[in-house]
Amino acid sequence: MTTATTGLAPKRADELEHLLGSLADPANPTGAPAILAADERAETLAAGESLLHSYGLNAEFVPPELGGRLERADHLAEVMRALYRRDPALGLGYGASSLIASVTLWTAGATPQQKHAARLLLDGRRIAIAFHELAHGNDMAGTEFEATAAPDGLRLSGRKEVVTNIARADAMVVLARTDPRPGPRSHSLVLVDRASADSARLTDLPRFGTVGMRGVQLGGLCFNELPVPPSAVLGPVGSGLETALKALQITRTVLPAMATGILDTGLRLTVDHLTRRTLYGGPATTLPHVRSVLADVFADLLRAEALGAVGARALHLLPGAASVYASAVKFEVSRLLLEAMDRLAELLGAHFYLREGPTALFQKLLRDLAPVGFGHIARAACQMSLLPQLPLLARRTWDRPGTRAPADLYALAEPLPPLPYDRLALHAAGRDPIAGSLHTLLDAPWAPEHADLRDIVAADRAELAELASMCGQLTPVELGFDARPEYYDLVTQYVRLLSRTACVQVWRHAEPGNFLADPAWLRSALHRSARGPHRPGPAPAQVEDALLTELLDRRDTGRSFGLTARPLAV
Repeated sequence: MTTATTGLAPKRADELEHLLGSLADPANPTGAPAILAADERAETLAAGESLLHSYGLNAEFVPPELGGRLERADHLAEVMRALYRRDPALGLGYGASSLIASVTLWTAGATPQQKHAARLLLDGRRIAIAFHELAHGNDMAGTEFEATAAPDGLRLSGRKEVVTNIARADAMVVLARTDPRPGPRSHSLVLVDRASADSARLTDLPRFGTVGMRGVQLGGLCFNELPVPPSAVLGPVGSGLETALKALQITRTVLPAMATGILDTGLRLTVDHLTRRTLYGGPATTLPHVRSVLADVFADLLRAEALGAVGARALHLLPGAASVYASAVKFEVSRLLLEAMDRLAELLGAHFYLREGPTALFQKLLRDLAPVGFGHIARAACQMSLLPQLPLLARRTWDRPGTRAPADLYALAEPLPPLPYDRLALHAAGRDPIAGSLHTLLDAPWAPEHADLRDIVAADRAELAELASMCGQLTPVELGFDARPEYYDLVTQYVRLLSRTACVQVWRHAEPGNFLADPAWLRSALHRSARGPHRPGPAPAQVEDALLTELLDRRDTGRSFGLTARPLAV
């Protein structure tokens, strides 16, 4: 048995976990039975929203200088995991949607705009983010919603569809075209205060029904020349796309990290079910295939959270490179979660889709997880944003030994400076200290019993050099949205190497005596992400046994399966 890493999780995460109570308690108004009943009605869990309001969850989305608690991106993700592990619809519907909107204000808003938004959130109210349009998907530059100049400000016209909480938000941040000409300065962000808006010029569109996240209030709004003052624009006119792309690096990182709580509960439900289930004369957990899959999923959860934690810390310590790391986290963590839940569904068999009984929550979590791959920004869009940066990363970092990142990037319990919203950049300009650290890793001391891990790092460094050679030859005309599939495969290869390096560094910087300092999880993580197009076979028996022992111990002692191993209200 190993202990949780001190400092990884804020006390607030434990406080919220305690308030939410046991998932299994049928009398708990925020337990699994109540969550499932609300989902069947396609309603937000009212008792959950009331509890979160009294707890003051919105303070987690407001910077300290404005009266809130948003000090660390990694701590924000851990607090929100307490919600996502039980009801992702509550996590998104009550809070995360307001976070997406508010980071644009903390990045580019004027002081009065920021103070107004902070007051709304700290009072428990909501801010919606109205960026995308159904006709254009992730192509924000194609947005047709217009903001035309008027003597007293702007007139907003057009439709925004499939927006979380738009019908019950007190304010919204809207992406609008302010210049009919194409180009990077064609759009602006506009803060609309619905309480003071002319209701005659706003029409609520019907709510959309969805397969997952059924309790989330998804709707639309039609604007008919709604007047707004000049002071409603965030930052300079025409800076909307730039602000959005910078600010959303924060949410592109922390939202997938929050969603690991879904897999935590999915894995727990599966272990509980298979421990009770008798097959071929014994518990199902004694079957080699079952044990192998459970160990694999545990390792996938750990490597997803490791990459997410490093990405979140990079927002504080390496903001200039966050455009790369945010897209990598979104692309890879969402893939790991989706594939791992599918593997658990295979183990559960018919029990994974039952809407009643001990495993009923699994089918809801499986449905609620699906948007992690396309919500906010799609995985394919992340590939498209990473591809043009590969040649410069190859030339300026991957080919140059000596690139270093601060040790605190990987020492997850160490304190962090405030989030530097003003230092986020559209492009990393070839900076990639994480992948670049593969060069210096080999020069570090390695214990003889870890020689196999050093050999793996050496192979990864050789692969990075090979990747740098290929990417360095790419020309700008090959890097657009119509790039050939094999070029997008280079992105996948790069993200895999980045994730592997992050795991190695987290292991090397882990506190002694903690499970993260045990090489077993790292060996499994590296085995699971080995090079090749096919799913790797089982990990060595000794590695599987170590992971299963830890997994079952955490299950028996009521601790999370992620990096923090913190106590849960199970």
